[in-house]
Amino acid sequence: MWVIATAGHVDHGKSTLVRALTGMEPDRWAEERRRGMTIDLGFAWTRLPSGATVAFVDVPGHERFVPNMLAGVGPVPAAMLVVAADEGWKPQSAEHLAALDALGVRHALLVVSRADLADPEPATRQALAQLAKTSAGDVEAVAVSAVTGAGLDELRAALDRLGAALPRPDLDAPVRLWVDRSFTIRGSGTVVTGTLGVGRLATDTDLELGGAAVHVRGLQSLGEPVSTVDAVARVAVNLRGVERSAVARGDALVSPGRFVFTDLVDVRVHGEPVAGLPATVVLHIGSAAVPARLRPLGTDTARLRLARALPLHAGDRALLRDPGLHRVPGGVTVLDVAPPELRRRGAAAARALELSTMDGRPDVAGELRRRRLVHADELARMGIPGPGAGWLLDPVYEVELRARLASEVRRYAEAHPVDPDPPVDAIRRRLGLPDRALVERLLSPPLTIHNGRIGAGQRLPERLRRAIDAVRAGLAEAPFAAPESDRLATLGLGPKELGAAAKAGLLLRIADGIVLLPGAADAAVERLAALPQPFTLSEARQALGTTRRVAVPLLEFLHRRGATRRLPDGRHTTDAGA
Repeated sequence: MWVIATAGHVDHGKSTLVRALTGMEPDRWAEERRRGMTIDLGFAWTRLPSGATVAFVDVPGHERFVPNMLAGVGPVPAAMLVVAADEGWKPQSAEHLAALDALGVRHALLVVSRADLADPEPATRQALAQLAKTSAGDVEAVAVSAVTGAGLDELRAALDRLGAALPRPDLDAPVRLWVDRSFTIRGSGTVVTGTLGVGRLATDTDLELGGAAVHVRGLQSLGEPVSTVDAVARVAVNLRGVERSAVARGDALVSPGRFVFTDLVDVRVHGEPVAGLPATVVLHIGSAAVPARLRPLGTDTARLRLARALPLHAGDRALLRDPGLHRVPGGVTVLDVAPPELRRRGAAAARALELSTMDGRPDVAGELRRRRLVHADELARMGIPGPGAGWLLDPVYEVELRARLASEVRRYAEAHPVDPDPPVDAIRRRLGLPDRALVERLLSPPLTIHNGRIGAGQRLPERLRRAIDAVRAGLAEAPFAAPESDRLATLGLGPKELGAAAKAGLLLRIADGIVLLPGAADAAVERLAALPQPFTLSEARQALGTTRRVAVPLLEFLHRRGATRRLPDGRHTTDAGA
């Protein structure tokens, strides 16, 4: 299916032409038919000689209804500009063409209507000259008369050629269906319609509406129920559990998690210089029309603060309208949907310089350079699909972070000589990183992570090492004669120091204040196994050559390791199966 919007001055025969082509009535309201003037969007379709279907979005031509016209043209990839042969170029012809140009419409067809009332050649030359100055460039022109039928066959053939020249839509792209109508059908609930520009819709799937999940109950295209709809197409979507009052023209159904809903964007302005634009404008994108405050940044860049959040991507084309003068000062290209705040002196000028290097096209390297750190999912929501998944780092920033991480680990070790290995989360917070996985990614030898801490391979302080060596020397002579607490205190070995020694593998801590050499447990089991089984605490103490102060916690330690077992009568055994 091809979808084409009409455009042109009021009373130049747009709706009459659509009727003649389709046999359908595009004017939906009785008032429109009574007044003979389109005031809202109309929809009709027909099959062309090639067999392809073309759907028309018929728009009003009167200047009072320009917002309605823009709602119809916004999501549509091609336009049919209608100019009457007997009246020629008119103010709304110019305004509608300016809107098409601002939106970057590159595919158009000129139709000179009412060719039975005047020579179409002058109007054709004039209109083609105007079109040549816009994004549409050189277009085909057809003269017709909806009254006599002259030229309608040529128009159908021209529509076929226009449709065949349209770029193929990306069916894998995320859906963004701008709503142009919403209504209720008894027994079905809320239904919305719009032009599907890219992607694919399917029944029994979920979308987002204003950030909230909604379910697609059913689909129709050109009046027929369907299970899937591929772009480009006119589509009606039946939503489950959505009140009619909760959705209106200008809302959008989008693929979940694929768009940023934002009320702050930086844009490039095409048309009038930014300095000449009013402080308050209306942004038109898709079928939405949202008031916005405009802050100039550069000669052709600005920041827009929208009255409500919209689902936007970098690279989106939109249109600015001056609500006071009812004119279209220009179009905009969205450069950034998540711009930084401008708080410091000189920030606006620096931002303008940065925006001058951006064109709205996907630029992963540029985004990483500007943001330094961003998640791939967030980039995708901005309309910038990135490589791989997870967190993405600017290469220059990554080098900086690696150096800072090593520095922070050294600083922590100096501040905590007894326990020099910092927790991963402590370093993550010092580096201002959102995820500990980033810390792991930044590590390089000799730094490693063990038990949630970063091991930097630092040696224990010399004073602490000498104290530990003194304990080890005493234990080498009497392996189970753990030093008394006053001896440990004299050596300056408190709980933290003993913990550091145990962590370094220099001592075995079997209980608070009780330390032996690292191999003492195995040596104890060997001595105890030589005793007649089972054995008493007193017999164990004598075999180990130690005191009750050491023997009791040592046996408990061995029990916990499964090397010995306590029997119901209070005796002990090294026979695990006894």
